[in-house]
Amino acid sequence: MQDTRISRAIAEAYHAKLTDAIESDVIVTGGGPSGLVAAGKLASAGFSVTVLEKRLAPGGGVWAGALGMNIAIIQDEAVDVLEDFGVGHSDGGHGLHVVEAGELASALCMGAIQRGAKFLNLMAAEDVAVHNGRVVGVVANQSMVLGQLPVDPMTMSGAAVLDATGHDATLVNCLRKRGLMPTESPDGPLGEGPMDADAGERFVVENTSEVFPGLWISGMAVCATLGGPRMGPIFGGMLLSGVRVAELITDTIKQPA
Repeated sequence: MQDTRISRAIAEAYHAKLTDAIESDVIVTGGGPSGLVAAGKLASAGFSVTVLEKRLAPGGGVWAGALGMNIAIIQDEAVDVLEDFGVGHSDGGHGLHVVEAGELASALCMGAIQRGAKFLNLMAAEDVAVHNGRVVGVVANQSMVLGQLPVDPMTMSGAAVLDATGHDATLVNCLRKRGLMPTESPDGPLGEGPMDADAGERFVVENTSEVFPGLWISGMAVCATLGGPRMGPIFGGMLLSGVRVAELITDTIKQPA
């Protein structure tokens, strides 16, 4: 019966992908722009990469733009990333470039997948796995199950784990609630600051880093973790943060064979 053949083909292919994803060189949590760029760059370098995205479609906030107007703005400094992923753009004046949001999100997804990254959508990060003071994996569950039913999660391991979960900074906050990372700085409580697009873009790229052994942050998770300002509907800093974190991880973990 054709219906069951279709179901079997889906189940077998997904099972093979899920089994392969249980152990990766890098786990990227969050399929927004910084996570997608990082995944594509790391996969191109030969690392095995798994992307966990809690929503149905990766792309993060790129799809909507400001007020749901599906246009993305990228500054001059990030044009090389657009061209690397084959994204068209037009001159928006004042060092800004206009991009169709759907094209940007789709191109980043396709680029990461075609370069070898594995995607598991509708898969949410529930917790982190920590051994000997180092993050060694992500505890994941199906998004529609998490918080709704008493279903146990599963753990996926990685030599490097990237928190690219945006404003939520999900993995960082898993460590904070256990007292493993600080919740305050000398200047007061940590957390995302008010809007300042220029400062926010700089802050994201400059502070992309390893914030706990084995755990890196990129994109808006940088601001949410370290108190940087929001930058609003401009995405160049997100792209450049993805490039930067891929470089940092590549320099830190064992080179692939």
